[in-house]
Amino acid sequence: MCAMRYINGAADFFWRSHALQAKLRGPTVTANRRNVLSSLLPRILMTMKRVVYPGTFDPITNGHIDLVQRAAKLFDSVVIAVAASSRKQPLFTIDERVALAHEVLGHIDNIEICGFDCLLKDLVEEKQAYGVVRGLRAVSDFEYEFQLANMNRALAPSMESLFLTPAEHLSYISSSLVKEIASLNGDVSKFVPSLVKDALQEKYQLVGKKGVKPFAPE
Repeated sequence: MCAMRYINGAADFFWRSHALQAKLRGPTVTANRRNVLSSLLPRILMTMKRVVYPGTFDPITNGHIDLVQRAAKLFDSVVIAVAASSRKQPLFTIDERVALAHEVLGHIDNIEICGFDCLLKDLVEEKQAYGVVRGLRAVSDFEYEFQLANMNRALAPSMESLFLTPAEHLSYISSSLVKEIASLNGDVSKFVPSLVKDALQEKYQLVGKKGVKPFAPE
């Protein structure tokens, strides 16, 4: 992955310096090299521009994918953090959402995908990230995102919030609308990858068999 190549390159740079070479001559060079890399890793990660892109991703859409691709070009490493969001009663389990994200984003080298059920600021600290990336689809998103960014700053003053907009033709897509269309047997192939479309159809067929109301708008 790009991030690991960056780490290895940085470690090699330090390793080749004269001071380290003089200090690490002898039969224990291999072990010492490993120890040096371990000690340097936290510092190297802090110099990388790593960001967290959090969301429920229920399900992941073409709009989400567009934002991930944009962020991956701007930053050394992007952590796609799938929130448990139990209060939202997501259609897919967190494991299913993480698995779908892995499937549709597997072509991007410098990303990491994980689930989380904690304060966002704690995850950002754990991942040693620079801050968070959020998407803005329209002016209506701004007020909520502005409030969220200020709350995160109050909890963690060093955590930055960065905002990206999706491509214009994707700006109207939301997971909620996609679920509503899919629950009524509508075609969502323009809004999500085929893998996600199939997962939605399978999920709503299962829900329908159980006699549960397929979708309730938030």
